[in-house]
Amino acid sequence: MKDSPGLHLKTYIFILFIVLFAPLGNVLLSKGMKGIGSARNWAPADLLHIFARILTSGYIWLGVACLLTFFVAYMLVLTWADYSYVQPASSFSYAVVALLGYFLLGEAVPLLRWIGIIVICVGVFIVGHTHPRTTGKA
Repeated sequence: MKDSPGLHLKTYIFILFIVLFAPLGNVLLSKGMKGIGSARNWAPADLLHIFARILTSGYIWLGVACLLTFFVAYMLVLTWADYSYVQPASSFSYAVVALLGYFLLGEAVPLLRWIGIIVICVGVFIVGHTHPRTTGKA
């Protein structure tokens, strides 16, 4: 099976979207929800107030937009490449999560976690050197 070079470039670009937008969306949702806080009790008035704050939070809406972008990119990439290629390649997002958590949320990332992330990224690099599509078109 012969794929065009454009297919590979397109696949890599959309995997980059997956790697960036999934963690960014989750971090923005986390930041938004931490700013809103949790319900102290489950009284309907408190829940309604929290729900209204969620609907008016810019971080929440940006997070939702990022996750929608991720989802569309993910669906498109799955039409161009095998799942056994896409899922490991999208694991670069673990490094993005750690970086965003550190820089945007102010979280501490211990050395052992960085080492684990490096091991994952080396595995992803190995997977990335395989052909993205080994099955025929359905």
